[in-house]
Amino acid sequence: MAVFPPAIAMHPTLVFDIETIPDLDGFAAINNIDAGSLPLAELTEMALLARRQKSGSEFMPHHLHRIVAISCTLRHADKGRSDQNGADQLKVWSLGEPGSSEAELIQRFFDGIERYSPQLVSWNGGGFDLPVLHYRALIHGVTAARYWDWGDDDKDFKWNNYLSRYHTRHLDLMDVLAMFTGRANAPLDQMAKLCGFPGKLGMDGSKVLEAYQAGEIDAIRNYCETDVMNTWLVYLRFLKMRGTLSEAAYASEIELARSTVASHTAPHWQEFLAAWG
Repeated sequence: MAVFPPAIAMHPTLVFDIETIPDLDGFAAINNIDAGSLPLAELTEMALLARRQKSGSEFMPHHLHRIVAISCTLRHADKGRSDQNGADQLKVWSLGEPGSSEAELIQRFFDGIERYSPQLVSWNGGGFDLPVLHYRALIHGVTAARYWDWGDDDKDFKWNNYLSRYHTRHLDLMDVLAMFTGRANAPLDQMAKLCGFPGKLGMDGSKVLEAYQAGEIDAIRNYCETDVMNTWLVYLRFLKMRGTLSEAAYASEIELARSTVASHTAPHWQEFLAAWG
């Protein structure tokens, strides 16, 4: 089994993605509507119509996105294993359980940062995922001390923290590749496919609300997991482009990712593997 390339071994790397639906209770509270007096479908249409009238889009403002899934890919060395170099570890999963509350999902995410202080990687995380997590964590009273450290507790965080757009402790891969200008942003699905990876399978963000209202939370979590794996694969290609990974190290990481996916028997992973070719 291959050992870690130095750039990956130095710090655990956590790729993350969230899936959301409109926060209908929040919309009702803000607009002094008795949510319990309206059928769900009517309240949903009311919220989406109000948003269309204001912005021309049904995409809710960040603070009115309710998080229903958070998925992660974690790359780290398990130093507890007998392998003196640390056995390779790549884990992909969704936080909590299908019935977990939004508050629990968010707390688990920040607890992971507290534990590992990882390199965070996302695709549009600076533009969407993290602002949503900020607002929703504030609403639920979540504690996230390590994440919010600007250098008060750890001096290293003064010069490289999770909050600054131009620091690398959180790397929004889309933002970096676009040179920090929205005019050049590219969709993850398309970039993954152009790089030879599977891309999105069977669902996209526009279908999450419908799936959630149909009780298909597992399908949402599965979709979110494949998104973080696509992001991880594109990130590896980015490290290779930067020269951080040699050709041999890159090939080893890709093989580890492929074998990790193959080790999962769930249908969405078998579909992902088949699409990978």
